[in-house]
Amino acid sequence: MQNNLAVGLGEIKVSRNLGDVLVAYGLGSCVGIGLHDPVTRVSGLLHAILPSNPNGTLDTSAKYVDTGIPSMIDQMIRMGANKNRMVVRMAGGANMLVAPGFSQVLNIGQRNVDNALIVLKALNLKLSSQETGGNIGRTVRFYVADGRMTIRTMGNQEREI
Repeated sequence: MQNNLAVGLGEIKVSRNLGDVLVAYGLGSCVGIGLHDPVTRVSGLLHAILPSNPNGTLDTSAKYVDTGIPSMIDQMIRMGANKNRMVVRMAGGANMLVAPGFSQVLNIGQRNVDNALIVLKALNLKLSSQETGGNIGRTVRFYVADGRMTIRTMGNQEREI
């Protein structure tokens, strides 16, 4: 039986229950980063709002890409995952402010994606798949049983990335 667990703004959910599906609803400029250890089947989903924590990385807040990713990895390791086996998927990072006169500085979505790539590289983690950018929100489902990530946008069918 499938059990949907909502991952709210600035939250991390980690599970090893094979029936769990971690769901981030309506990702706009936020990024959803899913990690899965295929051996232990420990999975996590981060719903990060902003690229970096202004208080530095001593704060492990899930609101930020730069502190949320390491925090999720730590939680997963405590549940038996191995960082070296982790499969990484990412979605979101849309530019939701497309009106004339808005500068790229306000493109928080792209800044979230860029910072996620920097953090993942520093942690020696490579993306397996991603769907980022654009200017439309996405709902993301991350399946604990097998590490699949599916995306659904308004008016479209759900698809796997």
